Amino acid sequence: MKTMKAIVFREKNNFDSLQIKEVPYPEPQAGEAIVEIKAAALNHRDVWITKGLYAGIRVPIILGSDGAGIVHQIGDGVEETWLEKPVIVNPALDWGDNPRAQQRSFRILGLPDDGTQAQFVKVPVKNLEVKPEHLSFEAAAAIPLGGLTGYRALFTQGKLSGGQTVLITGIGGGVAALMQQMALAAGATALVTSGSDAKIEQAINTGASGGASYKDENWAKKIAELAGNNGVDLVIDSAGGNGFDDLCSIVNPGGRIVFFGATVGNPSQLNLRKIFWKQITIQGTTMGNEDDFANMVNLFKTHQIQPVIDGPFPFSEYRDAYLRMINGEQFGKIVLVPDF
Repeated sequence: MKTMKAIVFREKNNFDSLQIKEVPYPEPQAGEAIVEIKAAALNHRDVWITKGLYAGIRVPIILGSDGAGIVHQIGDGVEETWLEKPVIVNPALDWGDNPRAQQRSFRILGLPDDGTQAQFVKVPVKNLEVKPEHLSFEAAAAIPLGGLTGYRALFTQGKLSGGQTVLITGIGGGVAALMQQMALAAGATALVTSGSDAKIEQAINTGASGGASYKDENWAKKIAELAGNNGVDLVIDSAGGNGFDDLCSIVNPGGRIVFFGATVGNPSQLNLRKIFWKQITIQGTTMGNEDDFANMVNLFKTHQIQPVIDGPFPFSEYRDAYLRMINGEQFGKIVLVPDF
């Protein structure tokens, strides 16, 4: 039996059960491809799974939604031209035909399907995009989940266009950092929030027009001042909590608030009168479909965007990489490279 090495999560609610193990090689079925991983990246999703904070956890499982590599093997019905191609893996599996929302069988690579923190990963060939030449494998691996989520939030759902101003909350995380780059490439102005002054400063150094610490009780007023007469056309949020009502105060009349998480929880109060009087659109979003992914990769290619990378770390130092995310020390995407 053919085998490979992988980082395997073996016991629920036990971070220390993450170990490098020898596991069976994933043989491709019809319509599938095996990608030899050259780089993978971490997401908060991986951390939440190790902490038992995610639905449908099964063990053992190879985590990892983000990956880039070379097509190593193909299944029946796949064109041979895919062999040896450098590719980026789309982690959104089985979205379905409705562009507005995913179908019930939708799932994300890395649970319940084995993910990218391994020598090889098996995916449907329709979930592959050719890697833009200007991106290294490490840079390409930083894009998939965060880039897809961010692209759909900004453009498909948020309708952002050049000349508009977007507020991105929680800058420093992988999705937020990618959104800042995509927004700037599209000709928009970006403002940010963070609990870290250092991360705000780094965002400004990479093109943001300003930012405020959400630890400051006057943060919303500061953002409004930074936005000036143009105001904020679009807000992208993943925290929720009581600050969500402040976002409704910040955004322009007729503006949009798009959110893809609630890490702080639900707001204890929300001024509905403000929402309807200002005619605000509040839009949820999750991941994205195949068109979103292809458009996102094309945006990176067209504008030669280089994602911000934290690392890279060799697979053998996966524990340090995970702890860096757990402690919130990263700016950009934490990337892992195989050293088996």
